[in-house]
Amino acid sequence: MAPVQPPLSFNPAGIELDRRLGLARQLYQALRQRVLDGRLVSGTRLPASRDLAAALAISRNSVVRAYDQLYAEGFIEGRVGDGTYVANLPTAGTAAKKLSTKVSTGFSTGLSPGLSTKRSFSAEDCAPEVIHNAAVGRLESNHLPVPPSGPPRAFRVGVPAFDLFPFEVWAKLNAAFWRKPDLQQLCYGDPAGDERLRGLIAAYLRSSRGMQCTAEQIVITSGAQQAISLCAQLLVAPGDTVAVENPGYRAAGHAFAIAGAQLQGVAVDHDGIDCAALNGLDDCRLAYVTPSHQYPTGVVMSLARRLELLAWAERTGGWIIEDDYDGEYRYSGAPLAPLAALDRSGRVLYVGTFGKVAFPALRLGYLVLPAGCVEAFTRRRAVDVRHSEVSTQVVMAEFMAAGHFQRHIRRMRRAALNRRNTLLAGWPVDVPGVGCLPNVAAGLHLTVRVDSMAREQQLLAQARAVDVEINGLSSYWLPGSATAPDQRAGLVLGFAAVPEATIGEALARLRLAWQV
Repeated sequence: MAPVQPPLSFNPAGIELDRRLGLARQLYQALRQRVLDGRLVSGTRLPASRDLAAALAISRNSVVRAYDQLYAEGFIEGRVGDGTYVANLPTAGTAAKKLSTKVSTGFSTGLSPGLSTKRSFSAEDCAPEVIHNAAVGRLESNHLPVPPSGPPRAFRVGVPAFDLFPFEVWAKLNAAFWRKPDLQQLCYGDPAGDERLRGLIAAYLRSSRGMQCTAEQIVITSGAQQAISLCAQLLVAPGDTVAVENPGYRAAGHAFAIAGAQLQGVAVDHDGIDCAALNGLDDCRLAYVTPSHQYPTGVVMSLARRLELLAWAERTGGWIIEDDYDGEYRYSGAPLAPLAALDRSGRVLYVGTFGKVAFPALRLGYLVLPAGCVEAFTRRRAVDVRHSEVSTQVVMAEFMAAGHFQRHIRRMRRAALNRRNTLLAGWPVDVPGVGCLPNVAAGLHLTVRVDSMAREQQLLAQARAVDVEINGLSSYWLPGSATAPDQRAGLVLGFAAVPEATIGEALARLRLAWQV
């Protein structure tokens, strides 16, 4: 009988921490990098938090916080009674080894890729006449619902608690800008957006997401939807196959269809988009995903699946559009590191928005791009809108620089958590045909399964009758999906749009309507 091999042990030698900066964050980044580049292989046993703290001469709390974030992101795992180990992640011959192991700055800086899967970008591509609208039939069969208008109400999806936005602070900053504007700012500006705002966004993403990006990689957009549309215009040639999550964000698919794409819906399981199915698609060179909180199922993409997806992009020369629409809302630990922070080959385009932490009508979003793509995206945007409205960018920059933005995010996260808890506590139980509520660790909405399409439609009609707004999960699927209709049924509920008292009143009306 072969002897049992003892687990590999970790030697902390070589970890250098700058005591002037956040020690927990530095330790987390150092350990994560060692897992990604193979210096810490799956199954390696890590020291107890007290022992590692002593070895590095730092507080145990710093080690615990670093370990907690690594646990949350799936880099390490605990074994009951046996300590902490590096998780079983893709290793040699699979996804992780297919990724480059060079030290990453977050994005490749020397990459100059063609901006279509079939042709290189040229000046002519900026001409409006090359934007393809030949997918009319496809769009008719892929009808895009118009977002609901009017004041927020329970349980509207995609709306944050903008009743808590500090409008007085915003008004003062806005008035200060217009009281004595910089005349230079009133001229035609940089199509990429206000330089100061781009720098502050880059700094925010470095601290909150671990993305080592620069202001030069950021292009300001009129919300996330324009960012997605720019990606569609520049990365998709007519006839290209584009993979989208199914169910998923239908407005993104709409943008790709306008550009002439052939949409391929890819199933989502408990780890995120099905990479095995993605690998089986012929000539697919672009995937649109929502890994931090899948829209609409709420699944958080696992680390192993993230590495598989990045390996797919590097192997095929494909692009990944990562929509981090509500990544600020995580209810335990820090937000998870996005795909863009793990990217080693410049294949991820990161979409961010202020609409989910401020209010949708702000129409302010951004793209974080591989360096080789920035010029083309800036030129394309210059053709479309020249540049964003100036005062909004300048005021947001001052809002961030003065510390209001971070305070507001903390307040919004607390409010969303309280509103989530109110929904979970008051949800009518034992409704016939309705599954159990899921655990909700992130985001602004949740999805609960229903056993049939007929039952979904009945529940939605009863909710509308008592003035409660709920979306049907069936509306998020692509037309012609292979999944059986009854397996597409469910209820999608936003929980952040209105205060707790209003949520309680809506739940009472639902209980009456559903006769629970």
